Amino acid sequence: MKIIKKVILSLVVLFIIVAILFTSYAYYQKPQYEGEVQLKNLKGETTVYFDDFGIPHIYASNSNDAMVALGYVHAQDRLWQMELMRRIVPGRLSEIFGDVALENDRFFAGLGIEEASEKAIATLDKNSPSYKMSMAYLDGINQYMSEGKTPIEFTLLGIEKQNFTIKDIYNVFGYMSFSFAMAQKSDPLMTDIRNKYGIEYLKDLGLDGLENTVQIQNTNEFKDKYASISKSVAGILDKSAVPPFIGSNSWVIGGEKTKSGKVLFANDPHIGFSQPGTWYEAHIKTPEFELYGCYLAGTPFPLLAHNRDYAYGLTMFENDDIDLYQETNNKDNDAQYKTENGFANYVIREKRIKVKDGNDVLLKVKVTRHGPVMNDILPSLKMKNPVAMSWVYTQQPIQILDAVYTLSHAKDINDFQRGVSLIAAPGLNIMYGDSKGNVAWWATGKLYNHNKGVNTNFVLDGSTTNDDIQEYLDFSKNPKAVNPDWNYVYSANNQPAAVDGYLYPGYYLPEDRAKRITTLLDENSKWDKEAVSKMITDNTSAVSVLVAASLIHNLELTKLSEKEGDALEYLKTWTGSNELEVVAPTIYNKWVYYYLKNTFEDELGAEGFEQFLSTHIMKKVIATQIENEKSLWWDNVDTKGKKETRGQIVSKSFKQAIATLENQMGGTVSSWTWNKVHQVTFEHPLGKVKLLSKLFNVGPIAVAGSNEVINNQMFHYSDKQMYNVTAGPSTRRIVDFADIENSWSILPTGQSGNPFSKHYDDQMEMYNKGEFRKMKMNKKEIIASSSKLIFMPR
Repeated sequence: MKIIKKVILSLVVLFIIVAILFTSYAYYQKPQYEGEVQLKNLKGETTVYFDDFGIPHIYASNSNDAMVALGYVHAQDRLWQMELMRRIVPGRLSEIFGDVALENDRFFAGLGIEEASEKAIATLDKNSPSYKMSMAYLDGINQYMSEGKTPIEFTLLGIEKQNFTIKDIYNVFGYMSFSFAMAQKSDPLMTDIRNKYGIEYLKDLGLDGLENTVQIQNTNEFKDKYASISKSVAGILDKSAVPPFIGSNSWVIGGEKTKSGKVLFANDPHIGFSQPGTWYEAHIKTPEFELYGCYLAGTPFPLLAHNRDYAYGLTMFENDDIDLYQETNNKDNDAQYKTENGFANYVIREKRIKVKDGNDVLLKVKVTRHGPVMNDILPSLKMKNPVAMSWVYTQQPIQILDAVYTLSHAKDINDFQRGVSLIAAPGLNIMYGDSKGNVAWWATGKLYNHNKGVNTNFVLDGSTTNDDIQEYLDFSKNPKAVNPDWNYVYSANNQPAAVDGYLYPGYYLPEDRAKRITTLLDENSKWDKEAVSKMITDNTSAVSVLVAASLIHNLELTKLSEKEGDALEYLKTWTGSNELEVVAPTIYNKWVYYYLKNTFEDELGAEGFEQFLSTHIMKKVIATQIENEKSLWWDNVDTKGKKETRGQIVSKSFKQAIATLENQMGGTVSSWTWNKVHQVTFEHPLGKVKLLSKLFNVGPIAVAGSNEVINNQMFHYSDKQMYNVTAGPSTRRIVDFADIENSWSILPTGQSGNPFSKHYDDQMEMYNKGEFRKMKMNKKEIIASSSKLIFMPR
């Protein structure tokens, strides 16, 4: 008995010691939000006030000192995130994660982004303010790297600290640019459908004018299945340690439609959820300059920002800036591929990928005149013929540093537009409003034309120049709206109207959010900040109600079970709300899943169908397919001698949906509320390890919203009970030029990426409730609610 007591006592003492050590370590690891720090390369004293949500307000006597301070405090809160971001493009994740990240590294290292970055950096003007301020920002990061606290992630993974360089900035922007693109997810799958089933099957998917398109001849030489490209790329992005950009909302309301007569600006970019989140907020004030911005990790100029004169933000344009080309090898020489002028030699690009606890991997990538061969960077592809990727970002001059500098330092609307024009890729809708009453949006990107009849929704023929880009368009041809008569501009990733009679090809999202936004804006001419805040968190879908009505109209059930009857009544009275306690969205989304599955899976196969669910085309087809009674897709090609109808597919899907919900959730239909199935966990890369999940992850928590409502809380359709939300508003911002010092923002979790900081998750509940906090700009108010950190010249 005494021995047992001694053992218990020893364990208790050991537990107490471990708890004390961990508490001491956690206290030591917290970011320094007050006190004094000496830094090199400062010209004068610089003060940083951290407000009640950890947002730094930097007051400096000059821009150089402000940028050094910004780099330091950004690294203090987000060094781990910076490290992840800079490792993606050069293929250096395997160095810290091992071979689990090798597929990701092979892909991004082979895309050519790093080489394009190096080419752009070689032409930089080192006397330009964009370069000098970038170097000051990097100096601040590197001083924290050498003298600040080591993030716990560095310690757990054994990461060796290395200084950040300007190439890291370019590589971060390069990753962001690629994550916007959709062609690699859709084009291969659409090509397979066309080759196997013909053009008629694609008309229901919204790919119009296909009968006139140039097509790769479907001979023995061109019988590869391309969907494996879509699957591989989608899988890499889904498993990425850094979330991709997906969609966004923004609207800017002119003074004629606001109570104050001043412009109101709203923006909420949709990005994959992660912990920490995408944006780091910071406010800079010098004698000549002021800006409150949202920064990507490791970048010196914000992509979203405002000051007292103007505000800007972004949504994804969703234009097509990637083309895939099937190349033809020389049968007598594998080192060559076919061109219009005979055979040309592949350029061979080599890279060495270091793998933690493993051997280095030598990556050899063939590069054609179109771009890198996908077969070499996606090992899972088992295709006979090479497919090369042509991407505007790596083929046009990269001026992204000057572009984002100009956006954040513009003198007026014309200067701002000049900055917009410098962006060749990615395609963005840049939204703008100012204190003078201007509202505007411009679509960025170097747009181009092909020969008439070439459809870039498919893999193209690389052996001739017929399918090549024929013309790059001047920026003046890009879609835009500046001070329109209707007194607002907006974007919800939907198709812009034609310019000169030409609709730019792309992977645009359905009308749901756009329809809701324009309906609300058109109905009201007395907008204020409070009304906009309700709109930006709106959870209603007018389109889903119409789809539900069409599904109900096409039911062929003569007898309903009690559960089926109850479920149907909830849908019949549904107003399109996706609030937490509503039942209808639980039923509706399960029915939509089975409706899609029973319509498309027999032709696409299980893997092809799963890939189809990740495309924008799927989102667009939900509302249109149900209206076409004669669609070829209704028939199940696996049932020989029988031709299924729309009514049979819809009815079968409804029964499956209710049976699945009854099995998963039990109880009465009234208990099938949306909060029980629609939840989010903000996951840290190390939070995937169960032992570490409580420390690093934030959530799970039930969330309102749904796919393609303004509060776009996105999930993957499936037959599982839980719809795990994977992406949504990465920030919500409302800038009010009638009360600029009280504009609003909110982040999904918190400002800091340090799990020991009190600002790691202190905004989550507010975000989930649709609440906001101030983006403070009044110095007296800032001082009254802040701690103070002073940087002194060393």
